[in-house]
Amino acid sequence: MLIGIPKEIKDHEFRVGATPSGVRALVAAGHAVRVESGAGARIGFGDDLYRAVGAEIVPGPAEVYEAEMILKVKEPQPGEFPLLREGQILFGYLHLAPAPELAAALLARKVVGIAYETVTDSQGATVLLTPMSEVAGRLAAQAGASALQMISGGNGTLLGGVPGVPPARVVVLGGGTVGTNAAKMAIGLGADVTLLDISHARLRRLDDVFGSRLKTCYSEPQAIEEFTRAADLVIGAIYLPGKRAPKLLSRATVAAMAPGSVLVDVAIDQGGCAETSRPTSHSAPTYIEHGVVHYCVTNMPAACARTSTLALTQATLPYALRIAAKGYRQALTDDRGLRDGLNLCLGQITHPAVAQDLDRAFVPPDQALGGT
Repeated sequence: MLIGIPKEIKDHEFRVGATPSGVRALVAAGHAVRVESGAGARIGFGDDLYRAVGAEIVPGPAEVYEAEMILKVKEPQPGEFPLLREGQILFGYLHLAPAPELAAALLARKVVGIAYETVTDSQGATVLLTPMSEVAGRLAAQAGASALQMISGGNGTLLGGVPGVPPARVVVLGGGTVGTNAAKMAIGLGADVTLLDISHARLRRLDDVFGSRLKTCYSEPQAIEEFTRAADLVIGAIYLPGKRAPKLLSRATVAAMAPGSVLVDVAIDQGGCAETSRPTSHSAPTYIEHGVVHYCVTNMPAACARTSTLALTQATLPYALRIAAKGYRQALTDDRGLRDGLNLCLGQITHPAVAQDLDRAFVPPDQALGGT
């Protein structure tokens, strides 16, 4: 199979669809790989490294998009839409539920869209989202600490405090991978951390892991309002596979937060968990609304693009090899978890949560694959 790896063009997106070692594995398996020149240059993966493992380096995206499968990190940008074609496999993060324009464009191009964020393992975990959730969770605490500084519009609270001065109060909404990593980092920086989740089992596990270093509370509206009102930093870490993030923070709840407090909404890829959240970029990561500093960058892990690319390739490569070896129909038929990643197939929406949130017809993956 001919596999294409384009240079990402989203704002400050320096991750790349595969490392040179990943490309080496694809070539060793008998596949041809085209890499756009400069795709990994900013993170130390120059063209020569890709050439050395057998990739063909091409000058621009047009040659890359001639491939049967495109390995990407972020969703295609408008300038890339015309390069996509019917039956082409698009393997990357898509986040379609809060993006009707993107979904419409990909449906019109009739691509086979396999979204990293909804691929599952045998336990139902979103296995290709996990590495970026780990990065984003850890970055959330760092971003929040920076946003609390006066220069960013924050209230000037140091996350860990100093002797004789209390640390910042951090509230984490969600105890999944993002939330756990955010809590871990915030605790490590010395903050006073409370985590809310709707799963008693998860709260018990977190209590066992962190002990008295982490406070836990069952997540319900009154608790959310009370804890966020007193918080210096709130980290939104909610994810429902394929679906828009629930709006746990109403505009009134955000308005009730203290002036100069910070909201880091990691759920922004799925629409955000606050009514006041709107997407931002690494070029302009924050804005202030109701006196609260909002950090809502839609590609947070790109801030640490080298670490993120290494972690991502380790997770995605086995699936890419499987798709390339078998073709998408057979690979998806054989692997239920990979089939969960099929969001779009030849002009049809094949993930129920995506179809529901976009108010479009849903076609079961088995039916879509059987009809191709």
